[in-house]
Amino acid sequence: MDKVYSIDDLDVRLLRLLAAEPRIGVLECSRRLGVARGTAQARLDRLVERGVLRGFGPELDPVALGYGVMAFITLEIRQRRGHQPVAEHLAGIPEVLEAHTITGSGDMMCRIVARSNADLQRVIDEIVSVEGIVRASTIIALEEQIHYRVLPLVRA
Repeated sequence: MDKVYSIDDLDVRLLRLLAAEPRIGVLECSRRLGVARGTAQARLDRLVERGVLRGFGPELDPVALGYGVMAFITLEIRQRRGHQPVAEHLAGIPEVLEAHTITGSGDMMCRIVARSNADLQRVIDEIVSVEGIVRASTIIALEEQIHYRVLPLVRA
């Protein structure tokens, strides 16, 4: 089981500030939070070390990159070889944004993008080309209603 860490009010305020302004520096964080620069840096380091804060990279929009179609694909996997060979195959496909093993009627679910519906067929064909995938079922996303978010969990 993964270790779970509690966070206090200062951590919450720091995370909210970083989420709102990802390019902000530590010195400015400390000024706005009313704490010493060393305190802000120590808190930031601790959040990174514990895995609460995963990274500082840019958030990219697939639509702005020319990938206007998003879909979710559920894969049924031949159990004999397991999930790992399929996951390794999926990791080599740039249009696969994420993949998760799941419970229910399928074994793995992926979020994928494509440039068009015709391109989506190409991506699906590439996904199912690996031995080990028995069946695939795809659902096209029409509009994003709630953007991926974690900050409300911090507030809770």
